[in-house]
Amino acid sequence: MENLIINATAKTPQIDFNHLTGELVFTGISIPENPAKLYEVALKWVKDYVEQPNQLTNFRLNLEYFNTSSVMWIAKMVKALSSMKQKEATLMIHLYYDILEFESMDSEDIADTISPFIGVVESPVISIGIKIYGTDSNGQVLKETIVFI
Repeated sequence: MENLIINATAKTPQIDFNHLTGELVFTGISIPENPAKLYEVALKWVKDYVEQPNQLTNFRLNLEYFNTSSVMWIAKMVKALSSMKQKEATLMIHLYYDILEFESMDSEDIADTISPFIGVVESPVISIGIKIYGTDSNGQVLKETIVFI
């Protein structure tokens, strides 16, 4: 299986999916005019990946801004990833936020943040965890918290 790399534009994120390492990364801004054109390719890759995944898959969403249609497509990818059948497999979803936003989050805010991603998971066979990071303006991680599903 080949890796998937799509370069960022002013309205779309960089997508870097690596089958060998299990690192699936979105970076940048996601406000595409035609989300299906961008995300159908990524979703197809994810569905192929699920057939022979790594033991640990890191799904990293390092997005400065994303719109509702992007969340819908990302949720489809989480649903596909959570359908892995290998009992020893683990899916870690990594969400990155500005440190000021991160520090103001309480448990209800965290639940709202992860709900689009866990709401699509149906009785997973695999272990799933969500890690939320607070970053500074340079992208340096200053704080983190983890939630297991």
